[in-house]
Amino acid sequence: MTDPFRGRRALVTGASSGIGADIARQLAQRGANLVLVARRADRLEQLATECRLFGVNVETAPADLADHEAARDLAARFPTTDILINNAGLGAFGRFTDTDYAKIAQMIAVNISALTHLTHLFAPMMAQRGWGRIMLVASTAAFQPVPLYAVYAATKAYVLSLGNALDVELARQGVKTTVLCPGTTKTEFFDIAAQTKSAFVDRVAMTSAEVARIGVDAMAKGRPTIVAGAANAAMALGTRLAPRQLTAQVAYRIMKP
Repeated sequence: MTDPFRGRRALVTGASSGIGADIARQLAQRGANLVLVARRADRLEQLATECRLFGVNVETAPADLADHEAARDLAARFPTTDILINNAGLGAFGRFTDTDYAKIAQMIAVNISALTHLTHLFAPMMAQRGWGRIMLVASTAAFQPVPLYAVYAATKAYVLSLGNALDVELARQGVKTTVLCPGTTKTEFFDIAAQTKSAFVDRVAMTSAEVARIGVDAMAKGRPTIVAGAANAAMALGTRLAPRQLTAQVAYRIMKP
């Protein structure tokens, strides 16, 4: 059977490391041509060289998605994109009142505004052609309030809600939306977020390659939501059944260094 992604063009944001880079590798192995987007041009070129070994076409598009014009530029340059991977995201660890607002604003700009803008630009073009796949990378934090990651978790709740709604809206036009919800993952996220990981957080972390494989497989099957890992899926289900105040208290105890 021919892979549904073979010969398609996939645009991957946040592709310079972690889950984004591994999603790009997964798609390249499955025959998709790539557009790699992130701020670090040198990292993108290294990944592009690696992915080209699978015989696919790979372009790099260094961009800062916190810049509102970046999404418009990408849509203008790559209008025939079939697969949109909205993976770029930022986190900031610490008490809400102690966090610099510039950092909060940047997080909202990337996690919500850029993701929404890119989806709004590319989805109509996919619908017009009658085929498209969109992946929005959320988090298990989307299912509950997370003290010390209050804004980050709130942005991911938005991503989950948006993705599930769009999957229904766009399905009749041949466009499927998958929300990938990773748990703790071994990436640069915690260093950038300035979090000292607790022993529990470090112990349950999955590799970014595992998360990427689960996400790409779910997108191929047209699943609207996928939580990476059985333990994470069980925890996500548990948060839906428990009172939100209780889940917030539990999350706080887990996240405290």
